[in-house]
This record gives sequence, structure tokens and C-alpha cells, in this order.
Amino acid sequence: MRSRPRHIAPALLLPLALLLAGCGGASRAEGSGGGSDGKGSVTLRVGDQKGGSEAVLRAAGELDDLPYRIEWSTFTSGPPLLEAVNAGAVDVGGVGNTPPVFAAAADSKIKVIAGTHSRSDGEAILVKKDSPLRRPAELKGRSIAVAQGSSAHYQLVASLKRAGLSPKDVTLNYLQPADALAAFTRGKVDAWAVWDPYTSQALDQAGARVLTTGQGVVNGLSFQIAATAALADKEKSGALKDYTERLRRAQDWVFRHPDAWARVWSKETGLPRKVALDAVRRSRGTAVPVAVDKAAIASEQQIVDTFAALRLIPRSFDFGSFVDPRFNGGLPPSGTAPRTYGKAD
Repeated sequence: MRSRPRHIAPALLLPLALLLAGCGGASRAEGSGGGSDGKGSVTLRVGDQKGGSEAVLRAAGELDDLPYRIEWSTFTSGPPLLEAVNAGAVDVGGVGNTPPVFAAAADSKIKVIAGTHSRSDGEAILVKKDSPLRRPAELKGRSIAVAQGSSAHYQLVASLKRAGLSPKDVTLNYLQPADALAAFTRGKVDAWAVWDPYTSQALDQAGARVLTTGQGVVNGLSFQIAATAALADKEKSGALKDYTERLRRAQDWVFRHPDAWARVWSKETGLPRKVALDAVRRSRGTAVPVAVDKAAIASEQQIVDTFAALRLIPRSFDFGSFVDPRFNGGLPPSGTAPRTYGKAD
């Protein structure tokens, strides 16, 4: 973080340093050891992010009876996590819908093995409460902060297109969330394209309002990504199947216990409790485990083609060749409606 405006509460800035989420753009942070769980002769090396899979599995009681070992490594965002998967340092890890596109574009040795579908209300373009902007079409000629190559970047491009605009019609300021928050709060940019929990933080603590969301614009998918070597190992493949099933049960627990999970998430990350609960109810708790099917692949292919056209990846490619559907089982289609907390969303 290069600067810290005096009028921004430390409680807002601290989680920004901790929570460079899987939706985010590239980071050079390395994985750090996060301990281990379980017992047995098979060890699954799991890449995680602060307040991520380990925290939710533990809160849901899904780490109590592991018949294999899990060694945890913590990363600041999805891209370095996927670099570790490609390098063989990690067997599996969870990320948003965009990091796999960039990793696959680099011919990484990865496969998408599991998915969830969430509401996209947390994917938002924010403006200040007193901004004159009321519709996405009014962004023409305006400056917008966004993390390059992030899910928010794709949501911004898609929202502009829907409004009859292109990235050439606006000024893009490529900033990671901490710097984007400072620019947004100081009025250095007119809008900020970002994702939860930053959306919930900004709405609660930075005088923001929503101009538009990703609902109906982006696919709302997140994935578990495994190393091809781990999938080729019979014992590790069995552990991966069990691990993805535990994650699905844990997600069910989160939806049923939003307050309990918000307390855990707040403690793990430093997020204010209200912000954590808002993010859970707006997007994070709404995820439904789904199959990584043809529709999911087609939706990700749109992201591939969009970023290739913008020359943010060197070429287009077949996203389906980076998917292993063996764990789809009886899961519902990827387009299955996410859960909802009703008006509390």
C-alpha cells in the first residue's frame, strides 16, 4: 500500500492487506506454511487464501476425520497459487473464475475439477454516494479503478459492452484493491470495479453506492484447480474426490449458518463483523456446488476470448482442454440458481 489517507479507518485497510482474493490480478507473494491436518500415508498439499478453504472446513467440522493428511500453504491471491500448482508444489487450490484463464493461457499443468455458482451481487461497479453517475452508460469519459486481469476487470468490460461502450471509452486505472480504495476515497477516480468482500467494505465504510452489479453479466463461478500430476496419482485422486466432497458439505454449512461463518471469517481476516456478514449474505454464502459442464466451459471461453481480444493474454485457446470432469458425479448443472437469503441480499 503506497499511501494511507488519514480519514480511512484502519479497520478498513487491514483486511485489504490480508485478503487479496482469488478473483484478483497477479501477485508475487509466495505460499507460506499453514500447518497440517489428518493422518495416513497420503498427503494432499492444498493451496489456500486467508479465511478460505481451511477456515471454512474447520468451522464446518469437515477436518475432524480426515483419512489422509492435508498440508496447507497460504497465498495472497489466485495467480501465485496457480503458479504453485503448475510447479508441482501444491496439488489443489480454490480460485475465482479468472485466474484459471491466465494460468491456462500460459499452458500451466492444471485442470479444473470442481465448481460453485454464486450470486454476483458482490461483483460491482461502485461510485461515491454523491456521484452524479446513475447508469453504466454515463461512465463514458470517466476514470475507473480496477485490478487488471481480475474477475472485476471482466465484469467491467462486460458491463460497458452491455451499455454500448468499450474500454476505449473510459480511462482504466489498473490498481490492486488497497491502492484503488485510496484513489476512490480521495476522488481520484470516478468509479471502482471490485468484488466482495471489498464491495461490502466500501459500501459500509467508504461512502460508496452501487452503480451496477455483475448479476446477469458474469458467470458467478469459482473453481477448485488440481495439478495434472496429482490427478494421475490414484491415491491422490481419491483424496481429491473426498476433499471436494467435504468442501461441498462445508458450503452447505455456510449457507445454513451465515452468522457463525461471518464470526469465523471476521476473526480469520480482520474484517469487521458486519462487513463479513454482509459479504456472506450478498455473495459468499450463496454458492451452490455445480458440475464443471459444457455450459461452464462455454462461459469461461467467453472470458478467454474477451481477454485475448484485449491482448491481456497472448492468444485464445480451448478452455475445455483444461477441465477434468471426473468429479462431476450427480452434481447439478453449472447454471443452477445460487442460493439466496431473500431481501437480506
